[in-house]
Amino acid sequence: QVQLVESGGGLVQAGGSLRLSCAASGIVFSINIMAWYRQAPGKQRELVARITSGGSTNYADSVKGRFAISRNNAKNTVYLQMNSLKPEDTAVYYCNTYPQFASWGQGTQVTVSS
Repeated sequence: QVQLVESGGGLVQAGGSLRLSCAASGIVFSINIMAWYRQAPGKQRELVARITSGGSTNYADSVKGRFAISRNNAKNTVYLQMNSLKPEDTAVYYCNTYPQFASWGQGTQVTVSS
């Protein structure tokens, strides 16, 4: 059974930084493309960033240059470093495979105040 546990969210002022972590179990983590998604109130969940097993990355235009995704295959963990945060980054952040096939975890709330 796949389990994804996100952590690291919180309340931060605009311009601040946060680092999210996601611990995965129940999958062969190292061979999967992993991704971060987010869902803002009243909006659909969207892809934020993804990273291949070899470390190649891809970002949504809205976060390019501000966010950085990374992974540690030995720890089955994927990270999202978020810098220069904006109020529009406020959302619940989730990790999953790309394309998504696992059940969603509980996510971690990120709130950016102006």
